Amino acid sequence: MAEQTIPAKKRVAVLISGRGSNMTALIEAAKPDDYPAAIVVVISNRPDAAGLERARAEGIATALVDHRPFGDDREAFESALDAELRRHRIDLVCLAGFMRLFTPSFVERWRGRMLNIHPALLPQFKGLHTHRRALAAGVREHGATVHFVVPEMDAGPIIAQDAVPVLEGDTEDSLARRVLAVEHRLYPQALRLVAEGRISIAAEPAASR
Repeated sequence: MAEQTIPAKKRVAVLISGRGSNMTALIEAAKPDDYPAAIVVVISNRPDAAGLERARAEGIATALVDHRPFGDDREAFESALDAELRRHRIDLVCLAGFMRLFTPSFVERWRGRMLNIHPALLPQFKGLHTHRRALAAGVREHGATVHFVVPEMDAGPIIAQDAVPVLEGDTEDSLARRVLAVEHRLYPQALRLVAEGRISIAAEPAASR
């Protein structure tokens, strides 16, 4: 009987700007041998990001690509970031509280290989302050979405979603805590689907390029 070939794990970079709680969830999920992805580097655009120390404590490589020296030159910043990703031979990129918007050219370079998690049930409440806006709108359900990154903010194809009820008396903080618990469960599930090739983004038609 021929030996079964075990697929190589996808090499993942997690991009953070702060504490990296979703980064931690991904690191924990990726520890078992049967998980199809490995977190090989955590990259931040801020030297004071608390998640960098957590990643180091887990034995994961870290890198800093500080956006500030680049000023308004987004392309130069992204070139430095792209070089770091390629240096680590990255297959997939997970944004986890990375507070920078990318240019369309960078997004297209990583098309189908860059994921983001958003604290709302997209297409509702794109952008910031999602919990505050959900409470103001009086919705009965709120939640989180993992999606592929496309040039338009928070508009990429959805990989996974999960919801929580909005309870009477909820505050922005209480709702945020329940949604965060969903995020920590959902992101590793979505990364698994993409790493196993079970979900992918369709190529653009040639005529639209």
